[in-house]
Amino acid sequence: MKRLGNLYEQIIDYENLWEAYLNARKGKRFRGEVLEFSNNLEENLIQIQNELIYKTYEIGRYREFHVYEPKKRLIMSLPFKDRVVQWAIYKVLEPYFDRQFISDSFACRKGKGSQQAASRVQYWIRKVERTGARPYHLKCDVSKYFYRIDHQVLLSMLQRKIKDDDLMWLLEKIICSEDVNFGVPLMDHQFEEDRIEGMGMPIGNLTSQLFANLYLNELDQFVKHKLKIKYYARYMDDMVIIDNDKQNLNAILEDMDLFLRFDLKLLLNNKTAIRPTSDGVDFVGFRIWSTHKKLKKKTVKKMKKRLKYLQKAYARGEVELEHIKPTIASYLGLMKHADCHKLKTKLLNDFVLTRGAH
Repeated sequence: MKRLGNLYEQIIDYENLWEAYLNARKGKRFRGEVLEFSNNLEENLIQIQNELIYKTYEIGRYREFHVYEPKKRLIMSLPFKDRVVQWAIYKVLEPYFDRQFISDSFACRKGKGSQQAASRVQYWIRKVERTGARPYHLKCDVSKYFYRIDHQVLLSMLQRKIKDDDLMWLLEKIICSEDVNFGVPLMDHQFEEDRIEGMGMPIGNLTSQLFANLYLNELDQFVKHKLKIKYYARYMDDMVIIDNDKQNLNAILEDMDLFLRFDLKLLLNNKTAIRPTSDGVDFVGFRIWSTHKKLKKKTVKKMKKRLKYLQKAYARGEVELEHIKPTIASYLGLMKHADCHKLKTKLLNDFVLTRGAH
């Protein structure tokens, strides 16, 4: 493929920075740092532009916190100014990279998503069953994926695709932060040990999503074009393959494991397994059979916990109805694609909003 050039000029163009600002502020217009940036908008955008032109741009300090859904994760958030820069990069690079991805890669892409991924896997199970064979599935999951992406491997991928020294300077600055390490030891589930230099992408950066998809696109191309696997789907670092031959899946797993270890410096975790699809395929928040789909128990538990929190927060006057509506719409959309009428009825009946009730 031809290497991409003259991208940096597009990124630092004032119109692109303006659109990046509009994207970065969505849903956050009234936060303090956004209001402060917006009060001197033109001046701040010109400052970003000049810092990028003269290469004096320095990344701000990360704010670190943890989320616990479904397991403990380390999240790292940049100041608003840096999020504008990330959007400026993303808007230019994403269309180029997206065209290189396989159609059955479903995470963080326009027109894709978890529901499309679940439907695609269900369609494949039905196809194999119609042949009279007993389908099996290989479920793979990379261990601590975002925290273990190798910086030099990623930069090498980017250099093979981008012929623009100015842009590579900026991308390397973001990937190889001088002030903070992103890598986490494999067994450090509580994020208490010292971080590791030379690896990891901060969950919370917009560019991390794009780089993470690009990184495992190498595996996608290997599986589709070298191994010639037909029924393969990926949602970020979760992968599923459907086949009617269990031994064949074992051989595929061995090839994938070697590729991940030696080419991408990643390891599969202990959730990786081969099972009959009659047990249900655990993928993207669903448990999938040829005849129906159910929400995973963890997904239901997460929904109930979130709704309970919103009820209490609304009662205390901490959130308004307009902030709750998107969550309800999201959950209804998710349940629409699963067989869970009773669950939906119960959740809606139990979700009553009253001020001052808690």
